[in-house]
Amino acid sequence: MRRILDTAYKAAGGLAALSILGICLLVSAQVMLNILARIGGPNWSFTIPSYADFAGYFLATASFMAMAYTLRAGSHIRVNLLVQNLPEKPRWILELFALSLGAVMAGYATYFTASLLGESYHYGDMSTGMIAVPLWIPQLAMVGGLGLLTIAFLDTLTEALLARAPVIHDAGME
Repeated sequence: MRRILDTAYKAAGGLAALSILGICLLVSAQVMLNILARIGGPNWSFTIPSYADFAGYFLATASFMAMAYTLRAGSHIRVNLLVQNLPEKPRWILELFALSLGAVMAGYATYFTASLLGESYHYGDMSTGMIAVPLWIPQLAMVGGLGLLTIAFLDTLTEALLARAPVIHDAGME
């Protein structure tokens, strides 16, 4: 089970990285087309239809898919000034509280984002850009990322309970 979860976290992190690459390529291509239009004049003026919409979809995918991976890697922003100076037992209790609260909040967000996705699918909601995209498609990445984050919180909480010690280590401190 550990290998399956770690593979899922890494795959989601990889998808987030590819989404960032997609943003870079898309925006760079549009910038090149803008430069071409400046140099060549109006006859060379081209645009990528709905490029800003697609960049936004890539950004949402990157943001939501990266959350579980960064949690497990210890890369989430935390208040280390307080945490690093606590003895192990209070630090563990604080970590259990934070992980429990995170799991509840992520589960809540997953549930309602999945409800939004269901409504978008049911009503056939479409984007308003030049290229109409069914909104449930980009929302799928949101739900998937939040669901995986919920699993990562529960996974890390279970790991901390079994270890009877803090398990999250700040990646910047290693």
